[in-house]
Amino acid sequence: MSMDDRDQHDPNEPDVSRRQFLRGLSGSLAASAVLATGVEAVPLSPPSPPEPLEPPLAVGPRIKGQVKVRLNVNGQVKTATVEPRTTLLNTLRDDLGLTGAKRICDRGSCGGCTVIADGETIYSCMMLAVDAQGKKITTVEGLGTPEAMSPLQAAFVDHDALMCGFCTPGFVMSCTSLLKHNPDPTETEVKEACAGNICRCGTYPRIFEAVLAAAKRMRGE
Repeated sequence: MSMDDRDQHDPNEPDVSRRQFLRGLSGSLAASAVLATGVEAVPLSPPSPPEPLEPPLAVGPRIKGQVKVRLNVNGQVKTATVEPRTTLLNTLRDDLGLTGAKRICDRGSCGGCTVIADGETIYSCMMLAVDAQGKKITTVEGLGTPEAMSPLQAAFVDHDALMCGFCTPGFVMSCTSLLKHNPDPTETEVKEACAGNICRCGTYPRIFEAVLAAAKRMRGE
């Protein structure tokens, strides 16, 4: 076929556009589907736009209700008004002014907030103040003063068993409890008693020496 033959257009033939051709083709395919399956084909609808994401949940309001607690601390009854979720550590430090127990990890893993409750060591950051009521609490302030230190506190000074000193009150409390339960501990038992306390300065050998020396002094040796 020559170019002249392609350019010639029969006026009797219908003028079909590309869009009309595709529509006709779609209709033919739909009819074929009905004949083959007996089910009329349903044209696919365009996908619906995605739903907008919900905003993140807002943090709930702070607890406003407060309760009055009575704590037996170092042989004295102390009162404080706190939120029910307040820990014993925060109550000691912020409400009673007893800052010997240190707030370091605040999750019960470093031992810096160790106190003695009814003769047993506890992490004061892991106990609520309301739950400490009725217990006999002893903090490092209740062991002695700079002018009249306990034998263990004096041994810590004599053996230079501290560096930055931030963890020292926790170690003193843990080892005080040990010596009350076991006046003649071995070095291994001292290490076990300190297992819940962390010293980032690495003063462990001198701490162990101080505890063993204090034990001898307390036994009168």
